[in-house]
This record gives sequence, C-alpha cells and structure tokens, in this order.
Amino acid sequence: MKITPSQTLEQIAKLIGAEYDGDPKHLITGLNEIHRVEKGDIVFVDHPKYYDKALQSKATTILINKKVPCPAGKALLFADDPFTAYNKLVRHFQPVNYSLKQVSDSAKIGKNTIIMNGAFIGNNVSIGDDCVIHPNVCIYDNTVIGNRVVIHANSVIGGDAFYYKRRPEKFDKMITCGIVVIEDDVELGASCTIDRGVSDVTRIGAGSKLDNQVHIGHDTQIGKMCLFAAQVGVAGCVTIEDNVTLWGQVGVPSNIHIGKGAVLLGQSAPSKSLEGGKSYLGSPAGEAKDKMRELITLKKITEEMTKKNGAE
Repeated sequence: MKITPSQTLEQIAKLIGAEYDGDPKHLITGLNEIHRVEKGDIVFVDHPKYYDKALQSKATTILINKKVPCPAGKALLFADDPFTAYNKLVRHFQPVNYSLKQVSDSAKIGKNTIIMNGAFIGNNVSIGDDCVIHPNVCIYDNTVIGNRVVIHANSVIGGDAFYYKRRPEKFDKMITCGIVVIEDDVELGASCTIDRGVSDVTRIGAGSKLDNQVHIGHDTQIGKMCLFAAQVGVAGCVTIEDNVTLWGQVGVPSNIHIGKGAVLLGQSAPSKSLEGGKSYLGSPAGEAKDKMRELITLKKITEEMTKKNGAE
C-alpha cells in the first residue's frame, strides 16, 4: 500500500503515539507486511523470532516492540503493540468507504463488457474490454481486471485476507489494504474466491483458467496459462509459475513455490516447494512415478500378507 503524499518519520510517530530512532525527516512512502516490503515501506514486527528478518529486510522503517539499535539508513518506531499501531496507520491512510450502489460511480468499465444483474462492482474497480461478469459476482474495491476476462456466477474477488493475531481473549484481524489483479484472458468458474493482498497484490496471470469453487489466498502470485480444477485451495503468499496444472482438490500451503510446468494430480498436497516440469502425487506430494511405485509395492506386500495369513 502506497502512502500519498509521503510522510516523515516524525509525522507517523505522532499519528500512533510512538517514540522513534532516526532522522525526523526520514521519508515513508508505503505500508507492507514482511513478504512484500520494499524501500520506503514501514513493516511491523512483534515477535523476537522475526526481529532480524524485519530489521534486515528491504523496509526502511521498522515498527517494533523492543528497543534495538537502528540499522544504517533506516528508522525505527517503538510501540508496545506494533500490530495495533500498524492497523491504525492502515485505517488512517485507507479509511472505510463502502459503496452502496450496484456499480460504484468510480468504477471504470471497458468497451463491450457485460455486467449481469445482481453483480456488485466496488469503488475504483477497473474492468477492461470484452469481459463478462455473471450474476451475483462480487468485486471488491480497487480490483484490477484486464481484457476478455470471464467471471462466473457467485464468485468473490478481493475479499479480505485471512490474517489474524491470536490474543488470550480473541482473534485480532489485520486490516487488509491490498488488491487483486486479474490479467487478460482469465476465466474464473462459479463460486471462486480470490482474496486480496494484505498490503500488496494477489495476481492471476494472463490466460489462466480456474474451475468452480477454487480459492486463492492473499498475496499469492499465479503465473500465466495455469489450469486449476475444481475445489483447489491455495493458501496465502504462494508463488505458482507459468503453465502449472493443479487437478481437483489439490491443497497448497502458504509460502510454497511451484515451478513452471509442474502438474499436481488430484487431492495432492505439497509440504515443500516443488520443481517445475514434473508431475506430483500424494500427500505429502512426491514425484508421481515414485508414488505410483510405492503404491504398487504396498499393494503387493498387502496381498502377500493376506495370502500368508490365509494359508496359516
């Protein structure tokens, strides 16, 4: 999420009531969570396990709950509860602004694009030319959709990230301020759900086709010409390269990387990143040919044990 106009360290510290270490005129140009930070961003960290990762990241301002030395070229903001302070900044720079119209006045709809009855198009949504948005599709604010995109009935594009902090008495929700980008020639089946990035972009690459009831988590990057069958579930912060095929009910956990041209057979679930150009099977997923041999061997062992027990 970009902050426009840019803010100084002193201004941000005043907004959240925090002490700081660094040049008061140090510029802050964006807010991001750790997976997507870049120069100019604020990132928050509230657990010792991730202190070094945050301090050594590309972020140039770190919102932290411990007094530590300030790295060269960076600035620190000190808060007892960085999660809450970060949420306060998000809401300040992106206040709630719900559209109460079926198609928001600020939405941009391209030539020859059809919006069917019952579809909702939120604030600042951009939809390209020659698209078809079927009944009861919900497209949340700031979503960007390319040309020749088809979205079937009841799909939801841009819902909030599933991102919570566990407190002793409740779960605190991290306020989502990212977006979804759907590139040209994508087709989404009925009842798909594509969550927007926590603070950046969830992306569906050009030419990709998703079957019915596919879920894509926050900040996931899906390449071009991918094919996902029904009931595939992909968690947040996953990277899937071009030409990947996920067959029915495949489940992909967060922070996994799947290489170009990989194929995951039905109901497979990787436990780690997978190389491209190979077929995978099982849970945890392994190369399909190896898994098939394992199954054949297991079947033979079972048959031999059955015969032996029967003979006795």
